[in-house]
Amino acid sequence: MNFLMGSWWPNLEDLYEANVPVYRFIQRPGDLVWINAGTVHWVQAIGWCNNIAWNVGPLTACQYKLAVERYEWNKLQSVKSIVPMVHLSWNMARNIKVSDPKLFEMIKYCLLRTLKQCQTLREALIAAGKEIVWHGRAKDEPAHYCSICEVEVFDLLFVTSESNSRKTYIVHCQDCARKISANLENFVVLEQYKMEDLMHVYDQFTLVKLSLGW
Repeated sequence: MNFLMGSWWPNLEDLYEANVPVYRFIQRPGDLVWINAGTVHWVQAIGWCNNIAWNVGPLTACQYKLAVERYEWNKLQSVKSIVPMVHLSWNMARNIKVSDPKLFEMIKYCLLRTLKQCQTLREALIAAGKEIVWHGRAKDEPAHYCSICEVEVFDLLFVTSESNSRKTYIVHCQDCARKISANLENFVVLEQYKMEDLMHVYDQFTLVKLSLGW
């Protein structure tokens, strides 16, 4: 059974016989149901209704850790992550102050790993003679995903020459782009961030010490 992509509907009798705990309840108008990370769940309508759901992320180390684990698991399963964790982590570093040491360390590590990946890839492309074209990033521009494997693509976007000229920008990750063309022929590499700007964000993101007021 594929919980991520498959079409499934559990048989309650099978679950009971296997001693799998099942909680069933009716959600009344106005009720809010909170489902924790990793919970297998399904919804069945017993009449006319509006089904509204949100992905929420309390600003805690535990929640961030669970989100990163799910993000990495989705990549292994070739499933698109609804939450672009790299994009989110950089926005958190830019816009919030973190006083929890554990949360700070995890976000900082994500930034460091991303910086290393971007710099390594950039150097490899330049060494191979591949031009990197400055593209920048528009305000409120959403995160980008590979059009083939749907992995999140950060900073360096591999787009086909045709889509670049048409400004449709069909994005690929490096792996999928090289599967199409090992030497990246007919691909244009667009850069969305300056390394200096990313390094500045990284350096400015520091742990905030809470002052105790008496």
